[in-house]
Amino acid sequence: MNPSSPELQSSPIGACFASLAQQGRCALMPFLMAGDPDLDTTAACLLALQDQGADLVELGIPYSDPLADGPVIQAAAGRALAGGTTCAGVLDMLASLRGQLHMPIVLFTYANPLLNRGVAAFCGRAAAAGAVGLVVPDLPLEEAQRLSPTVAAAGLDMVLLVAPTTSPQRMAQIAQTSRGFIYLVSVTGVTGTREQMDHRVASLIGQLKSLAQQPVAVGFGISTAAQARQVRLWGSDGAIVGSAFVKRLAAAGPSHPPAMVAGAFCAELRQGLDFPGSAS
Repeated sequence: MNPSSPELQSSPIGACFASLAQQGRCALMPFLMAGDPDLDTTAACLLALQDQGADLVELGIPYSDPLADGPVIQAAAGRALAGGTTCAGVLDMLASLRGQLHMPIVLFTYANPLLNRGVAAFCGRAAAAGAVGLVVPDLPLEEAQRLSPTVAAAGLDMVLLVAPTTSPQRMAQIAQTSRGFIYLVSVTGVTGTREQMDHRVASLIGQLKSLAQQPVAVGFGISTAAQARQVRLWGSDGAIVGSAFVKRLAAAGPSHPPAMVAGAFCAELRQGLDFPGSAS
């Protein structure tokens, strides 16, 4: 990645990754399911993550049929929906944090709710609330290419995913279309914690970085500080941690509220990512 590239610095996401690259650091991007257990808790967790070293946050909008998510995040979406969380409510919560929340927020949603609300209307509302990026895991590349100008016109980066099964030709097309960063899925399958990182990820990172200027962030399966450090040592520009956060927040109690739990785990991951030694 070339941190001085004008394209990389043309958005808040790109500027964040470029700044970290200049410091020789890897981005930490936690995932939260908005509204689990409620939106006030989500707001408190976002601020705690920012205070404890998160560089960006991927904020999930709960959806009833989350095809890319494993059981932990599916359950979180179910709890959020059962509690009355809506897309409009998530964006209102995010808007209420303007002036306090300074790290880039990337929204994670699915094609059905996005298209149902209208891409231009959704993106305009999301940008007004303070979001700067969008991940839609079930949106095919061809559809993403068609919708990308509309997303960009609202001031959002459309972040596309690459899987271990993606062909080299399609990987090159995704690299040309994705904005902000490229989301490398570390496993074949849905989200969830894994005991070990697949060593194929190292070669996939190298292949992607040979195809595009955008930074590469690895997600799906990172659950420990050692695993986050491993993907950094393999050359990743970012580590995305989802199910491990969601699982901890679901188990939080009165003596250890969710924001405290989120902040403590974030600090642990931050220390692991910044540690200069090798992964264990």
